[in-house]
Amino acid sequence: MAKLAFLGLGVMGAPMAGHLQAAGHDVTVYNRTEAKAEAWAATHGGGFAPSPRATVAGAEFVMSCVGNDDDLRAVVLGEDGALAGMAPGAVYVDHTTVSATVTRELAAQAAKGEVAWVDAPVSGGQAGAENGQLAIMCGGEAAAFASAEPVMAAYAKAIVHFGEVGAGQLTKMINQICIAGAIQGISEGLFFAMEAGLDPKKVADLVSQGAGGSWQLANRAATMVDNEFNHGFAVDWMRKDLGIALAQGKEMGLSLPVTSLVDQFYAEVQQLGGGRWDTSSLIQRFRKMHGMDI
Repeated sequence: MAKLAFLGLGVMGAPMAGHLQAAGHDVTVYNRTEAKAEAWAATHGGGFAPSPRATVAGAEFVMSCVGNDDDLRAVVLGEDGALAGMAPGAVYVDHTTVSATVTRELAAQAAKGEVAWVDAPVSGGQAGAENGQLAIMCGGEAAAFASAEPVMAAYAKAIVHFGEVGAGQLTKMINQICIAGAIQGISEGLFFAMEAGLDPKKVADLVSQGAGGSWQLANRAATMVDNEFNHGFAVDWMRKDLGIALAQGKEMGLSLPVTSLVDQFYAEVQQLGGGRWDTSSLIQRFRKMHGMDI
C-alpha cells in the first residue's frame, strides 16, 4: 500500500479519494475549502492538510481532480504548490480534464524535479466515481503509467495508456465530442417521438437494443422525458470541455462542425438557466422552442 495525496474533493475527487483510502492506502487530501477536506478525513479516516505542498509531503503518488487549466496550475505551481513538496521519483497523476497544452507545460516543470507526470482524465461521471467504475484514459511515460495503474484501479473499470504526455487529454476530447453528438441525436429523436404521439420511453427502450443504441440512450432517455437533469456532469463543465476540444481541433487544422453546433446549443441551455443541469438537458431547447414548460 502506498502513501498518497489527493488534491480536489469535488463530486468526482471526493469519492475517488475515498476508494483509495478504502483500498488500504494512506491518503492525505487537500481542498480549496478546507472544511470539506476536514469532513472527508472525518468520514474516511485519512488525513488532510492546508496546502498542496503540505498535503504531498512524503507521497509516492499525488492525484488531482480540480476544475480547469488555471485551477490545475494553482495546485501544482508556486511556493505552496504540489511540485514544491514532491520528492524525486514520485508520480503526479492528474484526473482533471484540461488542455493538452497545460498538461505538457506542467509535465515539463515536474520533470525538472524528477517527478513523473501521468495525465489521466476520466469518464463515467459522478456515478462512476462513487461506484469505482470510471474509464481512465492516460498519457505519460510507460514506466510511470505502469506504476500508477494499480493505484488507479481502486476507482476504475478500464484504464488504457494511449502514449506520451497529453495523449490522455486528447482521448478525453474525443470522448466529449462523441457524447455531445450522441445526446443531440437522442434529444432530437425523443422529441420527434413525443410530437408524433408515440411513447418516447417505449421507443427508447426498443431503439437502445438495436443499432441506434448507446449508453446515453439507455441511461438518460427516461430522465430526459421526465424533465430530470440532476444526474451528474453539468452543462457548464461540458462547455469547458468542448471549448478545449474545439481549440485543439483549430490548432490541428480540423473542422468539427457537429461539436461546434452542439456547443452553441449548450450555450442556449445556459441562457435558459441550465448551467448546472446535466448534459442530457439539450432536449430542453426543443421544449422551449415549442412553448413547453422547462
